[in-house]
Amino acid sequence: MNNMFKHILIPLDGSLLAEAVLPAGAYLAGVCGSLVTLLHVIERDAPQEVHGERHLHDAGEAGEYLDEVARRFFPADMRVERHVHSDGVTDVAAGIALHVGEFAPDLILMCTHGRGGLRGFIFGRIANRVVKLGTRPVLLIPPHAAGIVPAFTCRRLLVALDGNPAHEDSLRVAQSLALSCRAELLLLMVVPTAGNLSGEEAATAVMLPGATAALLDLAEQEAEQYLRRHQSSLQSAGVTVSTGVLRGNPVTDIINTAERTETDLIVMATHGKTGIEAFWSRSAAPNVAARAMIPLLLVPVTGEEPGNAR
Repeated sequence: MNNMFKHILIPLDGSLLAEAVLPAGAYLAGVCGSLVTLLHVIERDAPQEVHGERHLHDAGEAGEYLDEVARRFFPADMRVERHVHSDGVTDVAAGIALHVGEFAPDLILMCTHGRGGLRGFIFGRIANRVVKLGTRPVLLIPPHAAGIVPAFTCRRLLVALDGNPAHEDSLRVAQSLALSCRAELLLLMVVPTAGNLSGEEAATAVMLPGATAALLDLAEQEAEQYLRRHQSSLQSAGVTVSTGVLRGNPVTDIINTAERTETDLIVMATHGKTGIEAFWSRSAAPNVAARAMIPLLLVPVTGEEPGNAR
């Protein structure tokens, strides 16, 4: 499989917290031979500070900042372009989404911080919108203390699957990364217990506990077969793969497994369908993004109506 990430877009707001994404950008551009575009969107009537630091108010200052970032984080022989959107915008999220359409990157890197240190601001207003509006994977890097820029590597990837073939773009992206980074994959599926069901499934579990238990047991067996099929295919492509099926809460089990296995990157699709798949996927990605301190790669589902995306 050819390398998928030929162009990486990194939006920056000028803060030290946002720079947490830069080691990942340099690492992935190095192993994938990618072009990197550093982007800053000027905000109209911006506050004097962002994340407790001085805000970038004019195009010249922003350009100098991007030049300095390029020198500090990227080798001199790496292809790094800078772009400042100098016409002030009132909605930075929409401004970044517009440039995604203009540049057509293969991967977007963002930090999951926001004003006042509130996690989810960037995810909710930018990353989630970018995923909904386009078909570009978004790599979310969790925030760290200002001035601390963590190293990034990609030796072990956890791919969280739900059994829906429409969501297997995430597996295709993970395979490409694994081959480029010489990383190993862990394919994980979490089948809920009766106590973890919600909505109609929860009501059915109360009324028909025996039938529900049998269906969940069957779902576990099908999950194991599903993962074995993918494991065989990936191994034939030269990827080192292991699998795991758990029973419990998807969000908790994904995070706990990633921490226990010292995963470098979690890979997930971004929305689900109905039934058990809907339970698994509707809240999993945003909740993992909000809670995990491990980088998360969100891969938008293609071939489904945009309105179905989370």
